Amino acid sequence: MKSILKIIERSQFEFGSLLQRALDASPLTRQQYQRYLSMQYHLTRGVQSYFLRAAAHSDLVRKKRLRKFLFDFANEEEQHYLVAANDLAKLGLPLLEEPFDVLLWHVYFRSLVDEHPFLRLGAASVLENLSGGSARHITRLALKAPFLNSENTKFLVLHQHEALPHGDQIVSALEAADLSSHQIEQLGLGARQGMVLYLRMAEWALFPTSLVAVLDEDEVSNIDAEGRRDSLAIGAVACQAIVEE
Repeated sequence: MKSILKIIERSQFEFGSLLQRALDASPLTRQQYQRYLSMQYHLTRGVQSYFLRAAAHSDLVRKKRLRKFLFDFANEEEQHYLVAANDLAKLGLPLLEEPFDVLLWHVYFRSLVDEHPFLRLGAASVLENLSGGSARHITRLALKAPFLNSENTKFLVLHQHEALPHGDQIVSALEAADLSSHQIEQLGLGARQGMVLYLRMAEWALFPTSLVAVLDEDEVSNIDAEGRRDSLAIGAVACQAIVEE
């Protein structure tokens, strides 16, 4: 697992550098935060299916502890997209359309998780640790933007993983699973792929005029108003329950 930990450290450095570059240009803006929360909403909606499908793979038939961990992890992560929706509602901002790189993420990983679960688990090991390590300080600086408060930063605070250390937990679960060399290679490839794809998403959020944002036409959600109101109402209730656990 040392190779996976090195990829995690690299992803933290790259994410921290990207965020530092954005903050060097100006303090975090409402537009950037709206784009970030919208991206996270689309990225984490339905996330439980990845871990449930990975747990069902025959390679885990003798890895009952890892299978149970993935099942519990799926249940814990399932409603986090509603926390992002609730933060947007508290800011009075609409949910934006799914970014192209989030679409690519889902198309890619949904197509292979049933046959190659460790690719997706490698990507998860990066995502769950991204804002830690060398990125922790700059992430906390971003949280000091004047328009942010305890009511509209629940997603970010939750994913700092200080109360619920999912990043450490998923790495520990994989370490304890006695994986084969091929499975570790798959984890490494998935971790690298997850790092590249997520950094493209983060660039879309932080740099609205960058190349990855060229597909944006109008920053207006294509989700109908009634559906959005339902999602945000459910999100407010779910968010409160999640943060109180």
